[in-house]
Amino acid sequence: MIRPAQANDYGAWLALWRGYCAALDGAVTDAVTEGVWRRILTQAEPMGCLVACPPESGPVGLANYVLHPNTWSLQTICYLEDLFVAAEARGKRVGRALIDGLVALGKERGWRRVYWHTREKNYRARALYDRLVTRTDYIRYDIDL
Repeated sequence: MIRPAQANDYGAWLALWRGYCAALDGAVTDAVTEGVWRRILTQAEPMGCLVACPPESGPVGLANYVLHPNTWSLQTICYLEDLFVAAEARGKRVGRALIDGLVALGKERGWRRVYWHTREKNYRARALYDRLVTRTDYIRYDIDL
């Protein structure tokens, strides 16, 4: 079952979040982690999270997303910022279900598109993404401030 994250999902979300950050060799402070969780749960924030929950189980996957306007349409755009599935749930179409759930939510709410980035060497995830959609030719540049 794919559903929006709820306040009582915090423990499971936190374990998934930490697994995701570790997989990317990222260091996110507790203060930022707690702030992200508050934003996810706050209706007025443009951030949300879908979780994947097998029957009679807590979340085994997360899809954190950020909504934003754009200059080429009046429709909202959805950036899928973080997608992670627990090791024990991989290979069971959980990642696909999370993306499908986000796309369904976007269609329901009238978004223009869902997009995401991944690392070149993220071969396992890219195998899924390449089955879902054709990769664009955009190249990303970052300036840290």
